Amino acid sequence: MTLDFEAIKNKLERLSGGNKNRSVMWKPQEGEEHTVRLLSFKDNDGQPFKELWFYYNIGNNRGLLSPYQFDKPDPIQELITKLRDEGSKESYELAKKLYPKMRTYAPVIIRGEEDKGVQIWGFGKTVYQTLLGLMLDEDYGDITDPKSGRDIKVVCSKQPGKKWAMTEVRPRGKQSELSDNDSQSQSWLSNIPNLDEIYQMKSYDELAKIINDWLSDDDDEDDNPVSSSTESASKTGGSSSGYRSLDDAFADLVGE
Repeated sequence: MTLDFEAIKNKLERLSGGNKNRSVMWKPQEGEEHTVRLLSFKDNDGQPFKELWFYYNIGNNRGLLSPYQFDKPDPIQELITKLRDEGSKESYELAKKLYPKMRTYAPVIIRGEEDKGVQIWGFGKTVYQTLLGLMLDEDYGDITDPKSGRDIKVVCSKQPGKKWAMTEVRPRGKQSELSDNDSQSQSWLSNIPNLDEIYQMKSYDELAKIINDWLSDDDDEDDNPVSSSTESASKTGGSSSGYRSLDDAFADLVGE
């Protein structure tokens, strides 16, 4: 049997806490303009970016990967289905709280930070729609192509009177290569971080315990109205959350 020493090294890093997954995650800074080159994930059914669905706001957990998206048994999805089938208003409201939310991820090279190698950018629905729209526009095409793609401008800004900062993406004016050094381009393309190592799915039993504990806590709160109102404000992320953008709030939930 031939040993995969790279896989062994990665496993050792995870066990020892040496795998700094957060260091490969990137997000735009409010008030700054970034120049970004998008890459495509390999072996992704022809799609350049990856979609992941998370449950969040369940107990003290951040983001919980939904096994349902991978066609695996999922106790939280089973509960959602059961609540919908019950048909009561209370069941419907609880099911809505549990619905998973989509987050999309793209490998990126940040101009000016090329020494960091390929990083991972997680973004929401609006940015995702804009990027797909650009790629379907014949004036731009495949902006992730390493030879004939385009850099994009990413700007995160907060408009007066708005609660959240918003992220905008715009294509740069002309096509360009990922790098003028072919070996550098190939190195980047060969070293795209693996999302499966960054976001690891919990087992069925682990998720079942998490959701059952969360439901038990809710029952306890119903018996204590004062505690319940306090905890409810905390769970729903009130105005004291301190997040400056929706991306920041979601990134904290899923541990980016």
